Amino acid sequence: KRKNGQEHFREVVVEKGTIRITVQATGTTLPQNRLELKTPIAGRIDSINVVEGQSVKKGEVLAWLSSTERAALLDAARAKGEAELAYWEGIYKPTPLIAPMEGVIIARSMEPGQSVTTQDAPLVMSDRLIIKAQVDETDIGQLRLQQQTETVLDAYPKVHIKGWVSHIAYESKTVNNVTMYEVELTPERVPSFMRAGMTANVTFLVKSKENILILPEEAVQSRSGGARVFVPAAPEEKGKHKQSVDIETGISDGKNVEVRSGVRAGDKVLIQEFNFAKKNDKGGSNPLVPFGRGQGNKGGVGNRGKQ
Repeated sequence: KRKNGQEHFREVVVEKGTIRITVQATGTTLPQNRLELKTPIAGRIDSINVVEGQSVKKGEVLAWLSSTERAALLDAARAKGEAELAYWEGIYKPTPLIAPMEGVIIARSMEPGQSVTTQDAPLVMSDRLIIKAQVDETDIGQLRLQQQTETVLDAYPKVHIKGWVSHIAYESKTVNNVTMYEVELTPERVPSFMRAGMTANVTFLVKSKENILILPEEAVQSRSGGARVFVPAAPEEKGKHKQSVDIETGISDGKNVEVRSGVRAGDKVLIQEFNFAKKNDKGGSNPLVPFGRGQGNKGGVGNRGKQ
């Protein structure tokens, strides 16, 4: 096949562009600090002053509660009339449920009038939402604290949420026989539509270079001591259609490679392609077929079968 192969070249132009080396992972949005607000007394909920999604400040009264004794006393006074009820409400004050920190109410599981115990949590709050991603051990060495990230939620694929790495777990977890590390990401700004439990696709930016000369990986040939490319031969080089040029390369993302020296922006570079002629039944030649797409003989008998 090598003997019958015809050498062909495709031209590409050296351009300026950007190369980004990244690590991909999946994760979930979770509260950074999830706090269940349990009632300080057993009794009954008089009122709840907040709803899900509402932002609250530290020390704000979220709900009012009546102890079991106060609830029984008020019920008896209510039966005697509004004046009696107002009297005992003024003497026997309700107990407040106070926000212990600044944050957002993420769950409201009870309503006024319901009886509660000290083990019940009518409200749940969080200081902010973060993203926890699972990163393979083969990629964890490329991550560092404060590294820039970009997150896309499955529910909102057109929105890109920027952030940074805030914590890398010291202990691994085994998921489907693969060693993974949990990495926490803090968004620069938490969108109003983000909810706990959403699936997230995370991109960690390992290295990035802008406004550099780039070439496709397939145009660069590695050899001992460096790399080279083929360029069209100069007009005075009669009988030649290509010549080799040594280049110095930089970073690569697997698709494009940085070119530091050897060529300039706008230069043409040749990418070698192989095509092979196949004779038809009448002895002629069929159109050229790409290298690597060999076709067997008629009847399914290959070359090994003839041997």
